[in-house]
Amino acid sequence: MKLLLVCAFICLVNSLCMAANEIDMNKTSDVFKGKTSDVKISFIGHASIMIENNNKVYHIDPWGNMGNYSKLPKADVIFVTHEHFDHYDAEAIKQISKADTKIITTETVANEFGKKTFVTVLSNGQNTNIGDVKVEAVPAYNIVHKHEAGPFHPKGRGNGYILTIDGLRIYIAGDTENVPELKKLENIDVAFLPLNLPYTMDKTMFEDLANSIKAKYLYPYHSSGMNQKIINSVNVPDSIVRIRKFEK
Repeated sequence: MKLLLVCAFICLVNSLCMAANEIDMNKTSDVFKGKTSDVKISFIGHASIMIENNNKVYHIDPWGNMGNYSKLPKADVIFVTHEHFDHYDAEAIKQISKADTKIITTETVANEFGKKTFVTVLSNGQNTNIGDVKVEAVPAYNIVHKHEAGPFHPKGRGNGYILTIDGLRIYIAGDTENVPELKKLENIDVAFLPLNLPYTMDKTMFEDLANSIKAKYLYPYHSSGMNQKIINSVNVPDSIVRIRKFEK
C-alpha cells in the first residue's frame, strides 16, 4: 500500500509539473487588426513569441524552458535573433518544425544547421519576403554592457526583426541597447523591447529607445531579474504600454 501511495504521489507531482509548463493561449494573447485580417500575437515567455495570421504561424526565439513546444502549432517560419541559449533552442525548433518550415536567422546560428536550404541568413540591414510577409533585419547589440571579453552582444552578430504582416509592422528587438540605428525606426505598430540587466537595457535606455520609436503599442519583454515595479513604471507617453507576463 505504501508503494502504491508513493507511486500515486509521484504521478501527481509529474502531472502538476507538466500542467505548469503548458501555455494557456487564451490568457497570453493579444489580437491586432491588419488591413484585411486579424494578427494574433501570443506571449510564450521571456523572448519567445508566436504570431498567427491567415492560417500561417510564425515563431520567434522559441525556448523550451518557457513552455511545452510539442503542444504548440507547427511553424511556417521560425525567426532566431541570435545564438544565445534563451533565443536559439535546437530542441524547441525541432518540436515546432514541419517538412516545409523555413528559418530566418544570423550567420552564426545558420552554421549550426550546416546552412541548409530551408535556412535564410539575414545580416543587419538586409530584407527578404516570405510569402506576403516582409522581413527586415535590424541591428541588435550592446555598447555599454560588457563582460571581460567585450560587449555581451557584439555589433553585427545578432538581429532584431521587423515583420510586416497584413500591413501591421511588428518589431521584435532581440537583445539590444538603445543604439543609434534603432532610434531611426519609423511607423512601428507593435514593438517588443528588452528590459533587463546586465544583458540589454535598463529603464532609462528602454524609455529613450521607446520614446524615439513611438510604436503604437509597446511591450517590455525579456525582463528576467527586473523588479516588476520598474517594469510597471516605464514612461512612454506616445505609446500604449502593455505589460504582459513573460517570465515563469
